Amino acid sequence: MPTPDHRTAIVWFRRDLRLADQPTLIAAGESAETVLAVFVLDPALLRPSGEARTAFLFGCLRELDRSLGGRLLIVQGDPAKVLPRVASAADASTVHIAADYGPYGGQRDVRVRETLDAQGVDLVATGSPYAVAPGRVRNGSGERFKVFTPFRRAWLDHGWPAPAQTSAHTVEWMDPGDLDVRPAELPDVDSSANLPEPGERAALAAWHDFVSDQLEHYGSERNRPQPPGSSRMSPYLKLGCVHPRTMLADLADGRRAGVAACRSELAWREFYADVLFHRPETARENYDKAFDALPRATGKDADRAFQAWCDGRTGFPIVDAGMRQLKADAWLPNRIRMIVASFLVKDLHLPWQWGARHFMRLLVDGDLASNQHNWQWVAGCGTDAAPYFRIFNPTTQAERFDPDGTYVRTWVPELAHVQGKQVHQPWRLPRDEVADYPEPIVDHAEERHEALAGYELVKAARG
Repeated sequence: MPTPDHRTAIVWFRRDLRLADQPTLIAAGESAETVLAVFVLDPALLRPSGEARTAFLFGCLRELDRSLGGRLLIVQGDPAKVLPRVASAADASTVHIAADYGPYGGQRDVRVRETLDAQGVDLVATGSPYAVAPGRVRNGSGERFKVFTPFRRAWLDHGWPAPAQTSAHTVEWMDPGDLDVRPAELPDVDSSANLPEPGERAALAAWHDFVSDQLEHYGSERNRPQPPGSSRMSPYLKLGCVHPRTMLADLADGRRAGVAACRSELAWREFYADVLFHRPETARENYDKAFDALPRATGKDADRAFQAWCDGRTGFPIVDAGMRQLKADAWLPNRIRMIVASFLVKDLHLPWQWGARHFMRLLVDGDLASNQHNWQWVAGCGTDAAPYFRIFNPTTQAERFDPDGTYVRTWVPELAHVQGKQVHQPWRLPRDEVADYPEPIVDHAEERHEALAGYELVKAARG
């Protein structure tokens, strides 16, 4: 136990499972002689996480604990109840966090602050999971941006601090074994998905490999699904194993090929966090309320179509390849995410919320702001100014981004014997050559016409 004249602080890790570029360590070190590292297993967040994201989280926590020499205290329960007990046991006067701008996180932190205040403990927020915290980037009138491109320009002009120079040695860590607190055990989570290597060290290694080997071609190759032209850094960004500020420091030279495209993708992440911060209801509801008038399929036929989409049995090879990869890897290239999402909402006429919920259950990088608003972008009800006519043709998308069919043949073994572009239109082949693969469940041309007709109702709802 700390002595009465010995000051103690707590660093409550959340979406910042790293020690480098960690401003909370500096703030904690300035307020106390010793620091207790804590992570709270919050049932409200664990319940909807899915096996892949939970397994990856637990792997990242184990790696963080190793980096701390086994001094990470993991406890379980409602943070508003658990943290005051931990603070009392450690005789801590401050709890340090990176601010959370999500709907649940913000409400949770208000409750935690109230319970800590009641026992004289300060909750101190330093930094956030973003290069620029949501709410900071404003237009000339001081209002939030509603469209991405002007947001990106203002975001780049705003800039961000250099990475914080921190490590495991920035503070003196307390041994939680000295406290009268029962730690939680991390159970083994059985995920069949092919997950990335967890933790900060793996995140930095993956990022450095990307910068060295792929960044130069990122602008032209990021839409390629196989081999993936994307960075695959999203799982690490989700849990803060690397901070976007660290990545942006390596992207400072705007003259380098690929830098502008990579910074733009990070800007999308920050834009959607800003949108959700200002409009928290859009996690579940249409950003553009006129789309409430859009008719949606219902009943048993809708349920069967949704199940075929989830199972990768729609008869459209690029869609089915994506949905099968999602199950196997708990991850998808961004272009494939857009293709399968467009098929769900514009060919099957199902609510975007169904697809978003399915993605959040399976994705290892499932981030509420990015997931929900990317789905709304595809559905047409999001922040895009004129999206109603954007209806992806799954066949032409496949022929453009998987020109030799390698991606489809990898994930749809029933078509592995079909050569070249023929794999994207198996319905043109004799049925006995592709008998194990389903026929298309819809006619894309007809569904496109129906989708455009539905959007006329949206335009009418706007008056």
